[in-house]
Amino acid sequence: MDITGILKVKGEAQQISDKFRKREFVITDNSSQYPQHISFQLTQDKCGLIDNYAVGSEIKVHFNLRGREWTSPKNEIKYFNTLEAWRIEGSTAGANTSASNEMSGVAETFTATTQEDDLPF
Repeated sequence: MDITGILKVKGEAQQISDKFRKREFVITDNSSQYPQHISFQLTQDKCGLIDNYAVGSEIKVHFNLRGREWTSPKNEIKYFNTLEAWRIEGSTAGANTSASNEMSGVAETFTATTQEDDLPF
């Protein structure tokens, strides 16, 4: 799964145990009438994926939905969900613009070349 949004909060990495490390961040999804602030988690060697992005940047987050069951000391069963990010990309809006600019340059070159040719058909 993936979603694109604006990076709102970038937390610090937390060493939970000797073998487990996590880092949380939040993006704002403005695709609907009401903005949604969505919390994600990075774990282990993925904690550094968010380092290259500043708060306010538009990013695309690829993630897995994780769910787990927990039994409290009072024997109550609770369920938790986690959005575990595994890949983060910068906004593709700039890439699409540059790609379309390159294509328009190709079209201009093609047009200029065909106008110079004086073909009978």
